[in-house]
Amino acid sequence: MSTITIDDLNRLLTEEAGGTDNGALTSELVDTEFVALGYDSLALLGIATRIGKEFGVHISDEVLFDLVTPRAVLDLVNGVARETR
Repeated sequence: MSTITIDDLNRLLTEEAGGTDNGALTSELVDTEFVALGYDSLALLGIATRIGKEFGVHISDEVLFDLVTPRAVLDLVNGVARETR
């Protein structure tokens, strides 16, 4: 399992939001809620699926909707990646 970076997450969010860039996800925005960044629940479901395929980390719907910021997603995925090494 590989770790996910902020650039990886930004790419997934951009692709799942219909290919439009809602503003590059930066370290300054990593603690901003997805809703405030303009991402809806469908985009989040899409990135959860893509994270499973690309990074090997399954994120259930119940857990996903508790991950309200990009940092929370990064921490979860990278935490699971570290546990499986």
